[in-house]
Amino acid sequence: MLRQIAEIGADPTAGISRVGFSKDERDAHELVGGWLRNLGLAISVDPIGNTMAVRRGAAENKPAIAFGSHLDSVVHGGKFDGIVGVVAMVEVMTLLAEGRAATEHPLKGMIFACEEGARFGEPCIGSKAIAGMLTEADLTRIRDAEGITLEQAMSGIGLNPLQLADVRWNRDDLAAFLEVHIEQGRILEGESRPIGLVDVVSGSTRLRMTVAGRAGHTGGTPMQHRADALAAAAEITLAVEALANGPTYRGTRATVGVLDVYPNRITTIPGRVDMRLDVRDFDSDRLRRAAREIADRARIIADRRGVAIDAEVIADTSPVVLSMWLRQALSQVCGELGIDWRFMPSGAGHDAQIMASIAPAAIIFVPSKDGASHVPEEWTSVADIAKGADVLYQAILRIDDVLAAS
Repeated sequence: MLRQIAEIGADPTAGISRVGFSKDERDAHELVGGWLRNLGLAISVDPIGNTMAVRRGAAENKPAIAFGSHLDSVVHGGKFDGIVGVVAMVEVMTLLAEGRAATEHPLKGMIFACEEGARFGEPCIGSKAIAGMLTEADLTRIRDAEGITLEQAMSGIGLNPLQLADVRWNRDDLAAFLEVHIEQGRILEGESRPIGLVDVVSGSTRLRMTVAGRAGHTGGTPMQHRADALAAAAEITLAVEALANGPTYRGTRATVGVLDVYPNRITTIPGRVDMRLDVRDFDSDRLRRAAREIADRARIIADRRGVAIDAEVIADTSPVVLSMWLRQALSQVCGELGIDWRFMPSGAGHDAQIMASIAPAAIIFVPSKDGASHVPEEWTSVADIAKGADVLYQAILRIDDVLAAS
């Protein structure tokens, strides 16, 4: 399954460029949807592209237990981020079908649309729509680097964003949500543990900054007469790093991930730089405070250098503490299976973080080799993926029993 999915959106770097709301993303959804349809599951796609596979429960009036992940990737990304959770979901559905196991609750396999924020800056768009956290205004406000709005991107691949209101789930629709995911860090590998159970997921605030200087000839403009936008952006980038390394923001992670330089010629002083920044923290107040201070420091640098700067927040997602009782159920399953595990935080954001706003949610981590993620070198062993799927399978059966008895 992993190999077949990885063929969609493969790029010359040996990585994957299957970005959100692209034909490649839809093709991957269709491929996996076909596998699930062959298992006898009822497949549907909502108006903004989330794919759902429903397995009926003995009591149809009960809320569903849902599980899954996403299939989109960053540009030049890896073959495992998100895909591992979808493959684990398919494997669980296969085991249930082969064993003819019955559950009291309906089960819902999820493939979320556009989880990665790489294209639009806003992450988890599919799950945010389900949770009621995506608004009609967002459809035209949120744009990619080429100026394409969410509404245009969705409509361009045959989706119907104008039916956004129909995507939202009621809280009564969902009993629990679980997601298997690669760790995207080095902790599990370093401790030789195959499973991590996430207790808290980091929040993120993303900023777009435009530094406007004055383009000019590199030979004809003396240094003291320059308003170099790139030099200012470089100083801002170092200020971002210094803030995150300082004692006030211990635990904050801040990254300047995009610098688009204009006119981007060797003999022309840069006149404009478009920057995108990602700030993350497990503390909600410190997260927003860090983002504000970064913007303030950037303005001070811009004023001193004689350039203009415009800063705006393009995405803001709060940190989330995941369900304690689901973590306890998962830890019991790991113990019964003889699998070594640990509780741990997630520095990356996930769809489960969003689904936690409407139901108890849990994340099962499997190791990432060398901690590599969002790069072609991303890798997780089949054996570790199988352990994650096994924990997910047993956990769903346990959760179903616990909820049915309550």
